[in-house]
Amino acid sequence: MAQSVSPALSRRIALAAQGFGSRPAAAAPGIRQLTALVDRLGLLQIDSVNVFERSHYMPAFSRFGAYDKAQLDRLTSGPVPRLTEYWAHEASYLPLEAWPLFHWRMQDYRDRSARATDDWSHGNRPMLDWLLAELAANGPMRASEVEHDANKRSGPWWGWSDVKTGLETLFRWGDVAAAGRTRFERVYGLPEQVYPAALLARSVSRADAHRELVSRSARAHGIGTASDFADYFRLKTPATLAAIRDLEDAGELLPVEVPGWGRNNTPGRAWLHRDARLPRRMDAATILSPFDPVVWERARALRLYDFHYRIEIYTPEPKRIFGYYSLPILLGDTIVGRVDLKNDRQNSVLRVQSAWQEPGAPADTAARLAPVLRDAARWQNLDEIVVMPRGTLSPSLEMELR
Repeated sequence: MAQSVSPALSRRIALAAQGFGSRPAAAAPGIRQLTALVDRLGLLQIDSVNVFERSHYMPAFSRFGAYDKAQLDRLTSGPVPRLTEYWAHEASYLPLEAWPLFHWRMQDYRDRSARATDDWSHGNRPMLDWLLAELAANGPMRASEVEHDANKRSGPWWGWSDVKTGLETLFRWGDVAAAGRTRFERVYGLPEQVYPAALLARSVSRADAHRELVSRSARAHGIGTASDFADYFRLKTPATLAAIRDLEDAGELLPVEVPGWGRNNTPGRAWLHRDARLPRRMDAATILSPFDPVVWERARALRLYDFHYRIEIYTPEPKRIFGYYSLPILLGDTIVGRVDLKNDRQNSVLRVQSAWQEPGAPADTAARLAPVLRDAARWQNLDEIVVMPRGTLSPSLEMELR
């Protein structure tokens, strides 16, 4: 019979696995701590929204507090980058050595393009060949640097030019790789221009790659269901279950039950990673990016923290409940509210557009959140915090920040 793990302990296990409760003694983390964090998480999700701060910078702030973003930039785009990019959960930074674990996905993208008769690549093979030749001749480039008559956007936002579409197609197929970013624009290069020969020579079978990815996912979760483990790297359920069986046989995953995780509030089947810490308490106090692994799988956030979370960026303003870019507030071992932040860089103001507390949030929520926001303002080099009178937490937060 599987061991039972309480919901409270499950929350602490999950947060410890995500790097909470082990803040470094140093005033600010350096390369070593940031590298260890990415290794622990397995990836940093990338997103273009910059209303407060880009998503890949946020997990380190959530776990360490204010730090030098240039240190993380050195990992992603420095002279000897330790991170690369690919489609993992979504577009993500990954440890460099993880790139071969996605060869099967690259092949799947290539096969899908070949099967779809209306795929862009069928009518644009000369463009793809020309782009590969340009990179071979000139080295890594951004899409905007490629000189071609077809390098014209077809509309705002995602109205990509044929050059950008071609580079992104080759990137998905693995025929080009990410060579860092410049002003957040991806730089594309041939794999041999970007990766060391030993990495290029590494071959990983589909089954071995899935097993390793599920292992990394389980380690990052600490405890989770099969759907949790599958979602982390966007794996299919059958392949995930096969990998779980292998890892369970090897003793890496231990079957457990968590009360309330099953249907109709019954005990649910889950797995505990053998190396997971089992903290007696968790004293986190921070804000989370909407794209932080703690909350990006909304069903898990509801199951673990009783927190119903939806990002409202794409919701028309009159229909928004909590705000454009609401960040969950983590106190202790649970999520107690959300705060909609805007970085007004021009006026050097951190604007709290709204602040909300969950039912049952502790009485000192505002008092514990205030220093987090002061730290966030300092991190962003902002001089002032202004709280708008919207939301159940705003009045007490405004008083704390006076």
